[in-house]
Amino acid sequence: MEEQDRLAERFETQRTQLRTVAYRMLGSLSEADDAVQEAWLRLSRTDASGIENLPAWLRTVVSRVCLDMLRARTARREEPVAQHLPDEAWDERGTDEGGDPEQQALLAESVGRALLVVLDRLAPAERIAFVLHDTFAVPFDEIAPIVERTPVTAKKLASRARQKVRGSAMGSVADVARQRRVVDAFLAAARAGDLDALLTVLAPDVVRRADRAALPPGVETTATGARTVAEQTVVFGRRARFAEPALVNGTVGAVVAPRGRLLAVLTFTIEGERITGYEVIADPARLRRLDLAVLGE
Repeated sequence: MEEQDRLAERFETQRTQLRTVAYRMLGSLSEADDAVQEAWLRLSRTDASGIENLPAWLRTVVSRVCLDMLRARTARREEPVAQHLPDEAWDERGTDEGGDPEQQALLAESVGRALLVVLDRLAPAERIAFVLHDTFAVPFDEIAPIVERTPVTAKKLASRARQKVRGSAMGSVADVARQRRVVDAFLAAARAGDLDALLTVLAPDVVRRADRAALPPGVETTATGARTVAEQTVVFGRRARFAEPALVNGTVGAVVAPRGRLLAVLTFTIEGERITGYEVIADPARLRRLDLAVLGE
């Protein structure tokens, strides 16, 4: 019994790191905790005296469990057909994940909402290889048996994932920086509910379009004029706290992703330092067709 207690103590020293690894791979706090618990169950049934490097052994087990969970998720995934997203969908507290919603929100912030969204679009083996190598510096000869590939192929998986995560911006570095500056100003004003700041960044004849799923019943899908658009943006401004700049089809836009789960994408038309139009895309079929990538600093 004492030996099992010592093993449990050794496992607990690794729990936080294992949870971090699993969350990056799964993007779900409850699923990450399930993966870590499964690793403990497997360890408790194993003769630990033959394990030379316990942290590496546990990381491998958690990674394999996460890979199986990602594959199962991909196999059963069905996109909802929504006419309107309920208010709780836009709230960090409105989670069916279980566990601590606040901690889930903090984890999403620490990893980056845009990164979680893009990672969720990778193939399971790509995601595992990318997270292990690029985030935790695990060598490819250790990653290979986890993803059931050769080290060379595991390296290719990570490289392919890296290209998808980073994407390719259209336009010059200066153009992208200008777009980012305008989008950042818009999101900051929306989060703060600052009508004057919104009027500064919106062109007088700005047009806002939105999918029906992104709006409450009765709200028109098209709004025109800076004041009308700004006032409506202020009303829905609390959703902006879940928004983060991202590359959308090669230009600067934003993803809206409570707990890292994509609900909407904003695309912008920018002329000079002002937004002349923006669209809120929330229709699942349209979201699937978008090319999303993380926007570099």
